[in-house]
Amino acid sequence: MSPSRPVIRLQLALALVFAAVCAIGAGTGAWGTEGGAVTTAAPRHGGAGDAVHDRWTADYTAQQFAAYSEELDGHYVGVGLWLARSAQGVVTVTRTLPDSPAALAHLQAGDRLTAVDGTGVDGRPVTQVVALLRGGAAGRVGSSVSLLLQRGTRHWTVELRREVLDEDDVRVDHPEGGVTRISMDAFTVGASEQVQAAVHQARLHTAGGVRGILLDLRGNSGGLVAEAVATASVFLDGGPVARYQPAAGGPEQTLTAAPGGDTTTPLVVLVDGGTMSAAELVTGALRDRGRAVVVGQPTFGKGAVQEPQTLTDGVVQEHTVGHYLTPSGASPEGQGIQPDVVVPPAASPQAAEDTALTVLNDLGGGNGP
Repeated sequence: MSPSRPVIRLQLALALVFAAVCAIGAGTGAWGTEGGAVTTAAPRHGGAGDAVHDRWTADYTAQQFAAYSEELDGHYVGVGLWLARSAQGVVTVTRTLPDSPAALAHLQAGDRLTAVDGTGVDGRPVTQVVALLRGGAAGRVGSSVSLLLQRGTRHWTVELRREVLDEDDVRVDHPEGGVTRISMDAFTVGASEQVQAAVHQARLHTAGGVRGILLDLRGNSGGLVAEAVATASVFLDGGPVARYQPAAGGPEQTLTAAPGGDTTTPLVVLVDGGTMSAAELVTGALRDRGRAVVVGQPTFGKGAVQEPQTLTDGVVQEHTVGHYLTPSGASPEGQGIQPDVVVPPAASPQAAEDTALTVLNDLGGGNGP
């Protein structure tokens, strides 16, 4: 049966909101990918009467919003950097995209970014730093951007040329025999199909049976809600994935999983403070439905839903039109999803992964379905 107009409208609104980097910058300015869309102006009022103007309200130029939408297809023009901002306002590199201009220039996690094209970035929200990296209207393929960096006591400048980059948002490996790890950075077009294929291959080709699946959503910045629901559907047999409450009132709506998912293979979801938006939707669904054990640190905490509106000056504004809840009725807004097994914040990424694998073993995996 074809989805109704309200459901299609809801999916569009959620898809636009869960692309994450813009929302994170609007909310805290503390974390994001260089490929994401950016906020360029202070929140403004005068939108639709049922809209809520809060910390998630954000403005874009038409070009930036188009770039924002393009990234949901898994590609963007940039240099391949993931960034974070500390509470003290220091902007650092958290990851580089393999074979990107940043990676080929030997930038690495932990490098401090202090200026972009001569503009200091200390204290700026990550979204503003992203805007500088992308270059606005001048940020075309082949255009250059100059970065001032610091690593320990070393300071240096590197000039990079922007390229069209394809995000490798889903990666699959096998950290232990019988264990399939599916790492997801974002819910872009086709991500759920890759997850489905990974689960199918694990069940089909794992010698001695499937011990378990580790769904690694650490640092997952969100993305398309349709992909999030489809990903949850891989591990569910129908039923609710999330509930949506319009800000203007009206009936609550439910996002529902497709039937026929794998409901028997032991599943652990690994999360951290960078797990947000659509990734929190998936985490909450799998936890509330009793399908997975969640391991790691509390997630980011964004349950607000935005919808775009073009204003009279051509600016595209996203404003809050509702909130989503997990199937049990819990809201991640401001508090995130609390893990079932908490990993201390000071623990290394490898320690968190080791804990998740231990939990998988405790779940009794080994006799694959």
